[in-house]
Amino acid sequence: MRYAVVVSFLVWSLLASSVVRAQPVQSPAVELANLREDVRLVLQRVGELSLRVEQLETENSRLTKAAAGAERSYATLAQLNTAIADLSRDLKAADAANKTDILSTVATQMENLARQTNAALDGVTRARTAAATPTAPATFSDNFPKDGISYTVAPGDTVSRIAQKTGGKVADIVNANKLADPTKLRVGQVLFIPGGK
Repeated sequence: MRYAVVVSFLVWSLLASSVVRAQPVQSPAVELANLREDVRLVLQRVGELSLRVEQLETENSRLTKAAAGAERSYATLAQLNTAIADLSRDLKAADAANKTDILSTVATQMENLARQTNAALDGVTRARTAAATPTAPATFSDNFPKDGISYTVAPGDTVSRIAQKTGGKVADIVNANKLADPTKLRVGQVLFIPGGK
C-alpha cells in the first residue's frame, strides 16, 4: 500500500514538473517518449526505494528482537539490589550459625579440658597426701646369723636371687641390711648376707 502511494506521488510530481516547465510545444511522439523515460526513471527509483525500505524493515525487526532479548537477559537495578540483600541476609545467617557451632565446640572442648585438669589435680593431691602420710617404720629383727659374706648387687639382682646364689635366707638379708623396700636394690650396693657362702 505504501509503495503505491509513493509511486503515485512520484508520477504526479513528474507530470506536474513537466507541465510547469514552460517549454515550447513538442510533438506528441517526443512528449510521449519523454513521459515514458520519466516513468521508467520513476519506476527505477521506486524499485530502489522499495529495496531500501525492505532492508530497513529487516534491520528494524532484527533490532526489535535484540532489544527484547536484551530486556530478558539483563537484570534491573531493583532485581540486583534484591538479590544482593538476599545474599547478604543468607551470609549473615550462615555466619551466625557458624559462630554458634564454633562456640559450642569450644565450650565442649573446655569442659573436657577442665575435667582432665581436675582429674590430674586430684591425682597430684592424692599423691601428695599419700606421700605426706607417715608410714609405719619398718621393724627389723636381730634374729639372724652374725657371720656371713659381703655381696655386691649386680644388674637384675633381687633379694630372692641373691639368697639363692649365696645360700642365705631372704628374711635374714632384709633384717641384716635393714631394707625397708627390698624391691629397690641399687647396682653396686654392698649387702651383708648372713650365713652366706
